[in-house]
Amino acid sequence: MRIWLTRHGQTNLNRRKEMQGRTDEPLNETGIRQAEKARQKIGEIRFDAVYASTLDRAVTTASIIGDVPKEQVKQDPRIIEVDFGRYERKKYYGMGPAMTLFWALPEVIPEPKTVEPIPELVERSRSFLADLERWGQENGYENVLIACHGGIMRVLSGCLEGRQRGFRWRPKPRNCEIRVYEPADSHYRMVRDIIDGES
Repeated sequence: MRIWLTRHGQTNLNRRKEMQGRTDEPLNETGIRQAEKARQKIGEIRFDAVYASTLDRAVTTASIIGDVPKEQVKQDPRIIEVDFGRYERKKYYGMGPAMTLFWALPEVIPEPKTVEPIPELVERSRSFLADLERWGQENGYENVLIACHGGIMRVLSGCLEGRQRGFRWRPKPRNCEIRVYEPADSHYRMVRDIIDGES
């Protein structure tokens, strides 16, 4: 099974550089164009299943890139964005040192109070991916699209790659970047990274 992992297109909160976790902000016009461009880049690929978080920006991105009606996107709350707690809707430059340092270096800096801990992100990502493996085997999936968010995409990438900490924090996933994974030994390896027309 080949897994196509993408981040949603731009929203107005992204454009204003505000922390956007569980706020259900839709794509803006730029975000819709980004998703349409990403669909064009991958050509005629057809997906056996299209998954997204329960937030509209991810569902819309999944629908456009996956080339399916929104009603056919399988929504799963386990791949929703990080719960930023009291930092939700804060400007990137106005979060304060605790959140700024954590978001830059989660390997060494613990999450501040009210922010969802990394181990919880890893647990729900591994749970979703384990079910995805089972669904793929049961249904003969060859290509699956997952549309999610910048924070959880870092963790899904790390879990797919079998990283010890369970996340791949850098580089930051861009809007509508697509990471393509194929099975390799007991985990997956990224075989293509589609960013701004490059692969």
